[in-house]
Amino acid sequence: MTTRQQPRVEVGTPPHEFQVAVEQMRAARVRPEVLCESMPAPQRIAPYAFALSADVTVDGEDIGTGRIVLLHDPAGNDAWAGTFRCVAYARAEVDPEIVSDPPAGQVAWSWLLDALIAHEAEFIAPSGTVTRVTSESFGGMAEEESTAQLELRASWTPVGDIGPHVEAWAELLCQASGLPPVPEGVTSLPSRRGQRGLI
Repeated sequence: MTTRQQPRVEVGTPPHEFQVAVEQMRAARVRPEVLCESMPAPQRIAPYAFALSADVTVDGEDIGTGRIVLLHDPAGNDAWAGTFRCVAYARAEVDPEIVSDPPAGQVAWSWLLDALIAHEAEFIAPSGTVTRVTSESFGGMAEEESTAQLELRASWTPVGDIGPHVEAWAELLCQASGLPPVPEGVTSLPSRRGQRGLI
């Protein structure tokens, strides 16, 4: 009795669907204030992974930072309800009064969901946390102003094109950093800075 052998895949060769997804991430359009670069991805969470990092810069000052990782397991993952998973992180400096507002965490979470919907990035099984951090100075540092940060960690299972998911994450970074939204009907084109390290 003869058995049908599965096509042999060279170890370390990413599946075609993962390669396509990575190209979609690289082709995502982000605002000129967002400097987006590829970065080393975690290797032990899934068989294949690709990551981008970003800084939101205004007048030479970084006001927000984040990263997004695309995980892929061709065998699927029950917890993901699929074969791909986006894992994102965003951190921004905010007014201390914002983090003391009880609904601040809920509002920050809604920024992510609203951005995904606005960019028509289909998704399922979202989960995450929002952390609010306030720093106060005392003693010899008492004259320094209090600072506050908002951190969002989230994951979701993308459906379809991955590019809009990256664009939504970049929009979340800008919104958390306090940048005004791009007027409706205006398309953000990435500056050369915004494309560094992606090609």
